[in-house]
Amino acid sequence: RRLSPALWLLAPLAGLYAAVAARNRRLARPKRLAVPVIVVGNITVGGAGKTPLTLWLTGQLKARGWHPGIVSRGYGGKESLPCQVTADSVAVNVGDEPILLARRSGAPVWVGRDRVAAGQALQAEHPEVNVIVCDDGLQHYRLARDVELAVFDGRGIGNGWRLPLGPMREPLSRLSEVDAVICNGVADERLPSSPPRFVMQLRAGDFYRLDDPQQRCSAASLAGRSLHALAGIGDPGRFFRTLEALGLRFEAHPFPDHHPYSAADLAFAKDAVLLMTEKDAVKCAGLTIGETWILPVEAELSPALIDLILEKLRGRQ
Repeated sequence: RRLSPALWLLAPLAGLYAAVAARNRRLARPKRLAVPVIVVGNITVGGAGKTPLTLWLTGQLKARGWHPGIVSRGYGGKESLPCQVTADSVAVNVGDEPILLARRSGAPVWVGRDRVAAGQALQAEHPEVNVIVCDDGLQHYRLARDVELAVFDGRGIGNGWRLPLGPMREPLSRLSEVDAVICNGVADERLPSSPPRFVMQLRAGDFYRLDDPQQRCSAASLAGRSLHALAGIGDPGRFFRTLEALGLRFEAHPFPDHHPYSAADLAFAKDAVLLMTEKDAVKCAGLTIGETWILPVEAELSPALIDLILEKLRGRQ
């Protein structure tokens, strides 16, 4: 797509980024772990639905007799050395998504800047783990992998340009190397027809209360009330569209992905009901004043995807 004249000033930086990325990949010396590795990632910046997909994968693997573990960078956390994540971990240390994975997956979760070291630490602590799912590691080429999944949401490849001119971390040709493309919603028509493409739908569950997760309510019970909704995910509009599809009217408050919330950020909702994602809820406990409800989502995909993955894993074994 065409760029404005001002953006052309960034063209040399885009070329430099592409050259550095290619050099880093060329110089990487992949290290293989003792168990198969499934990498969930994307070739664009920003969240596209990798966390729901990772949760779906771990659930499907468990249902088929595997013992998965999860490795993540822990984006936004200050821990650089490998460490285990629990449901009670602090987001400022390990990131928000790994805590959500630890709470929802029932699998051991480890984070670390070096995914190889994090995977080795996970295996040492949990020898029963026989497959590792790496959340957001497509460009971490030091970690050898057996299956690669590239995720896109409705934003697709954007303007198709490399950083900083556009959202692309790697060229579109990189998709020829992955095992499957996962489209979270409507697929970008510019995506290649090969490799296999799978559609992922996110199904909303009942809301649960932030300060008491045992309390549940339906969207219908919230209709007609004064509602505010916040989202600090890759595409906040995706959450707002989900709420609208549930028949809710609200005032929307988008925040940057991985935003470190403070009480001041949430002051707008002190006299109203606040709605948020599970990812945001990890960082907002104790910050809200009024009634706050969380909307969980579950990924739905064709079982043909897990069949494809298991075929690859059996080949590794």
